[in-house]
Amino acid sequence: MSRQKIRFDHVGISVPDLEAATEWYCDTLDLTPAPAFAVAGTDLRGVMLLHESGYRIELLHRPGAGPGPAPDSALAAAGTLGYGHICLCVEDVDAEFARLLGAGATVRMEPGPSPRPGARVCFVADPYGNLIELIDRK
Repeated sequence: MSRQKIRFDHVGISVPDLEAATEWYCDTLDLTPAPAFAVAGTDLRGVMLLHESGYRIELLHRPGAGPGPAPDSALAAAGTLGYGHICLCVEDVDAEFARLLGAGATVRMEPGPSPRPGARVCFVADPYGNLIELIDRK
């Protein structure tokens, strides 16, 4: 039996305010929202955000959802099983780091050399504490 072709489709992130998170992610990461959706028979709503390069982020909102672990670093995130962060490849880590901070992200790790040779890396958190890694691969 031959294997199917598999490709990454999207990452889903639960947020406390769907409209505010949609605005932040679209404005900050140049994403375009698809029509919002609701899951019939539940209180779950969401929206898929699309980037022209092909990556997608699905924001999900469920009233009354409680916060999960909000690690303050990539190292702390790796100490918890499950979702840790999303990673975006950028042309200039330092410039994108500064731009995201100006848009309301918070510092989790200043830009510096990556453990992978020839790359720079940093981490920020969105307004809800979700980790975003930025990496440039020269």
